[in-house]
Amino acid sequence: MMNNPLNLTSNLFFFIFNLTILYAAHTFSTFQPKQTNLIFYVHDHFTGDHSTAVTVAGKTGAVSNILNFGTVAIVDDPVTEGPNIDSRLIGRAQGMYINSQLDGKGLYMVFSVIFSSGEFKGSSLEIQGSDIFTMKEREFGVVSGTGYFRFVKGYGIMETEFMDIATLRATLKLNVTLKHY
Repeated sequence: MMNNPLNLTSNLFFFIFNLTILYAAHTFSTFQPKQTNLIFYVHDHFTGDHSTAVTVAGKTGAVSNILNFGTVAIVDDPVTEGPNIDSRLIGRAQGMYINSQLDGKGLYMVFSVIFSSGEFKGSSLEIQGSDIFTMKEREFGVVSGTGYFRFVKGYGIMETEFMDIATLRATLKLNVTLKHY
């Protein structure tokens, strides 16, 4: 009795298809995200020779104080490895703050941390969340990223390392935990 060539082709296709499915199931089930922990410092200066933040809108227009409800500020802050402004520069934090708390003590922040040197050069993190700056620690979300941080999700804890309310200058410590592929 002779084998039907159609049955032989079907059986071969069935075998290859099942082998492919088994390989894909094994590969995808063992594919785990990486975890990265970072600590870096953002230097936010609304005044002085090297100011990095400016108010652009608010109740009294562009001259509004960031400590007043409804004020919007744009930032381009240096990001360093250590708390000192003279520490190694690793990037910039670019985005905006909106004072969104009626008593003026809370900001909504949305900014990109763009790495310009070091291991993550060319990559970025997208950060957003509430910054109630009178609290010792504040938690925020890391909602996206590029480069090394594609498909990132994570969170961070922000602490005020230094703050001078009179001159509106602050150094913020960000401790970030990320899961990415």
